[in-house]
Order: sequence, then structure tokens, then C-alpha cells
Amino acid sequence: MDYGTVISRSFEYTKDALVGKWMDWVILAVLALVQAITLSLIPLLSGYVVRVISGKTPAPEVNEWGRLFVDGWKANIIALVYMIPAILVFLLLGGIGLIAGMATTDPTAAGAAVLAALAGAFLAVIVAIVMSFIALFALMRFAHTDSLGEAFNFGAILSHIGKLGWGTWIIAVIVLIVVAFVYGFVVGIINMIPFLGFIIGLFLNVAFAVFYGRYLALVYEDTPAPA
Repeated sequence: MDYGTVISRSFEYTKDALVGKWMDWVILAVLALVQAITLSLIPLLSGYVVRVISGKTPAPEVNEWGRLFVDGWKANIIALVYMIPAILVFLLLGGIGLIAGMATTDPTAAGAAVLAALAGAFLAVIVAIVMSFIALFALMRFAHTDSLGEAFNFGAILSHIGKLGWGTWIIAVIVLIVVAFVYGFVVGIINMIPFLGFIIGLFLNVAFAVFYGRYLALVYEDTPAPA
């Protein structure tokens, strides 16, 4: 996979989607603000990003508000379900360790319990990272099939990742994280400008959302998906 080409094509897609289409950009910025204020309880921007991830070209229109809301919540559900294993590991291992530590007055036993809790937390982080890679692919499969059930078709998801290559997929995510870090650094500087910086940052957040949605779509489509 040519990651540079994927980045370039994603950037061009974002430019075509927003530059010159100022009303759409303003509406999406408002949706981003609403989603942030409601802590994703009204995930309209996420619903739009799902449309972008589905591979629609040119960029989809900002319409069908009910559909945006439903798709945004489906994305929330996918993320939550895939994090359940990590949450359970933390509660079962880390939580038990913490409870045991608080229930004893023996310094040695308390120390062992704290170590067990830390080990549980560390393991939970490992599980969360692994599940995040799978969850992101699940989101992409949901977007392309328009079926929430397909987000939990583990056989098809793992088969698709295998065909693409785990190494290719991991590098693709790392590249996106690096791009996000650079973007975050730039926006952080811009946000230092009183009021205007916040407004500019809000619009740039929308642009980045469209960018990463298209980036994920291109990565997903690099290898034909199994049925």
C-alpha cells in the first residue's frame, strides 16, 4: 500500500468536499460542536463520517438528519461493544486487586494486591489496543455494508484484515495517528488565538474528520472484502 498516495487522495477528497461548499462546512462545524457539547449523545458528525467511510464519491451531502443520528449511534455502539473485553479485564483483574488491597492491613499483602491491580490495568490496556484495531475495521465494514450486524461478523473482519495484511493495517493506523498528532499540534497552536482560534479549530476539526473518514475508506477498499 502506498500510504503517501492514500494521504494525498484523502486530502484532495477533503478539499473537494469542503472548499467552496461553505454552507456544508458551516453545518458540519455546528454538528461537530453539538456532538462535543453532548458528549456524542447527538453524534450527527459521526453519522456523516460513516457516510464518508462507506466510500461515497463525491463527498456525500449533509442531509437525512435522522439517518445521521442513527448511524452515529451505531458507531457509538460498535466502539462500546468492542471495548467490553478490556473493561471486563480491568474490572476483574484490576478491580479485584484494588479491593483486596483495601481489605487488608498487611503491608506485604497490600503491596501484592496493588501490583495485581497494576498488572490488570496494563493487561486491559493491551486488550484495548488490540480490540481498537479490530473495532476500527468493524466500523469500516459496517459503513460499507450498511449493516450493524456485519460489524460483529468476526470471521469476515479477521479474514479481510488477513487479506490486507496485519502489518499493512497496523502501519496504516500508525500513519493516521502520526497525521493526527501533527494536525493536533497545529490546531493547538491556532487555538491559542483568543476566540478566533476556537472557530478556526472547529472548522479544521471537520476537515480532519472528513480526511480520516476518506483515509479509512481507501485503506478498506485496497483489498476486496469477503462476503
